[in-house]
Amino acid sequence: MSGLEVVSASPAQAVSTALERCVLHVAAHHGRPLTVGALHDALSGPRQSGITGEVRAAIAAAEQAGLQAAFGHYPLAQIDAGLMPAILLTKSSGAVVLHRREGETAAIHDPRSGEALIDVPVAELERDLTGHVLVLRPEHRRATDEREAGVRGHWFRDAISANRWAYIQVGLAATIINSLALVTSLFTMVVYDRILPSAATDSLFALTIGVAVALVFDLVLKTLRAGFIDHAGKRADLDMGQRVFDHLIETEMAARKGSVGAVSATMREFESLRDFFTSATMVALVDLPFVVIFVGAIYLLAGPLAIVPAITVPLVLLIGVAVQPILGRLADRVLSEGQMKQTVLVETLTGIETIKAAGAGLQMRVRWAEAIRRQSSYAVKSRAVTQGAINATGFVQQSSQILIVVYGALLVVSGQITSGVLIAAVILTGRALAPLALISQTLTRLHQARSSYRSIEMLMQAPGEHPAGRQFLSRPRLSGEISFDGVSFAYPDQQGAALDDVSFDIAPGERVAILGPIGSGKSTVARLLLGLYQPTEGAVLADGIDIRQIDPTDLRRNTGAVLQEPWLLSGTLRENIAFGAVRPRDDEILEAARLAGVEAFAARHPEGYDMRLGERGQGLSGGQRQAVALARALMGDPPILVLDEPTAAMDIQSEAALIARLKSVLDSRTLVLITHRTSLLDLVDRVIVIDGGKVIADGPKSLVIRRQASGGGA
Repeated sequence: MSGLEVVSASPAQAVSTALERCVLHVAAHHGRPLTVGALHDALSGPRQSGITGEVRAAIAAAEQAGLQAAFGHYPLAQIDAGLMPAILLTKSSGAVVLHRREGETAAIHDPRSGEALIDVPVAELERDLTGHVLVLRPEHRRATDEREAGVRGHWFRDAISANRWAYIQVGLAATIINSLALVTSLFTMVVYDRILPSAATDSLFALTIGVAVALVFDLVLKTLRAGFIDHAGKRADLDMGQRVFDHLIETEMAARKGSVGAVSATMREFESLRDFFTSATMVALVDLPFVVIFVGAIYLLAGPLAIVPAITVPLVLLIGVAVQPILGRLADRVLSEGQMKQTVLVETLTGIETIKAAGAGLQMRVRWAEAIRRQSSYAVKSRAVTQGAINATGFVQQSSQILIVVYGALLVVSGQITSGVLIAAVILTGRALAPLALISQTLTRLHQARSSYRSIEMLMQAPGEHPAGRQFLSRPRLSGEISFDGVSFAYPDQQGAALDDVSFDIAPGERVAILGPIGSGKSTVARLLLGLYQPTEGAVLADGIDIRQIDPTDLRRNTGAVLQEPWLLSGTLRENIAFGAVRPRDDEILEAARLAGVEAFAARHPEGYDMRLGERGQGLSGGQRQAVALARALMGDPPILVLDEPTAAMDIQSEAALIARLKSVLDSRTLVLITHRTSLLDLVDRVIVIDGGKVIADGPKSLVIRRQASGGGA
């Protein structure tokens, strides 16, 4: 079997390619052990098929683990001891690890032969190689110390720093462009002072050709500068955007603040931040320091005439700076009110059926109108302040043009400068004040970008499930043993505990139902089992290990879960079933669909498993959505199933058929079933009753149900 094929459909062999197993082997050799979950989740975005996708994922995971990676085409004869252990891509197995070479024999790790090293003839190995080599090495000590200290690269500064050469090129281009701007003024001065008095038309043509060349060069540089800014902005956009979204997914549930709409608005603010570094305001900021050069040029040409722009420039800057505290406060309020408006919009879109059914459209219209009114009010104030600053800047700019003409005319009359110098000084003054004309707009956008940055930075500061410096235990396959040891838990920002000193043990393969009234804490048990939240006190253990020590991805790949509110995404039925699975195969999808009852309605649809679903599974009934969620939970043969009201929206007949099918696959799996339906108790042998966050009964199904029916205690 090729190293790029799926070895098994079971998570017992969750590392399904030889390359992945070789990466884990080398990482452990270097003291940077990787978990299976980290390896599979390393590559963000759509997975690429073939060796390219495999290598990209391996490199991304290795770098997260503190390893430097190099990949390329390298002959076996040139791989020395300094590069070993090296991962060699092969034609037969997919990949092997070369540890050493002694004469005509090589010691390798072949994933097909276990962890022990085996000796193979070099000639035989060389015939099997593709020539591609992946080398992993620990990072230098400083980087390791930073990682161990929990320091990661910054989502914003690192993205900008990675494009520093592009911004250096922008600065160099700006230097040349602004230097060329002197040519026009000098050309005008020479024409008035030298060409016209002597009628030297030949010299005029020669100068014109020179200026034309300079202008073409200026056009080319401006085009290149715009390209540099766009290129740097695109790369930073991709890098920052991906890191922000990755962290959004990684953020611990307990650390999530604000409504969905507010978080959505925060993510939208990323566009404001990106636009600032890819717009004309960036050019204005780059050109700003060259104002000094133009003022200096005016002084060299016209002497005392430079006093006019020397006074005008600070005055314009003072106007821009003076309005900044007001604009800062208004920008923050506009951002805050924008989040509130987005919250109303998201709530309306997600609950439109309920709003219509309840006849509550008027209330939502009132909330929307109020949100728009408040945001518009602050936006109008912000624009008024900005426009006032722009008008004042324009007034000062025009006044300076008049003053320099008047003062320059007096200097011409007195013979201190020539008329050509005066015209050149007027041109240079206009060029010096051009960036200042945008200073108020630039500073306004700077405040908006700063508000956006602070908003996103707060989001990025929330703790994630894979903190830097934390080394999780790799558990590709759990046996299914579960224990709650004195677990207490309270949801963030809520009074009262959802669970209070809850303890119970579930053996591997045991089937347990958790019963209790509404709000008793049943669903909280499911969330803690999945590691979505961490206990306030006590511990949740899987196979005797606190799940906080297990990589969250490993834990969830071992647990098939159906939560109380099934969630589907827009896409095909096949995509929804395989959602989250690693390299799903058609036979796995079909078997999971058959067991969950999806096959019953997919087989009757013309498009079958390619049928398109709307947002949140629109187009399916509640029971069908639950069936799809259950099929997703069954993908990959997980040893643990956590089902929270899995048939709440199903009819009696569909539920009975589902129970019959599930009985055939539960023999070797641990089942935690949360339900109010007594019919589902046919799937379990033991019942735990929770009330008020406490376990009040725990025992065999028949005994506990009789006690509950008779009103007895635990």
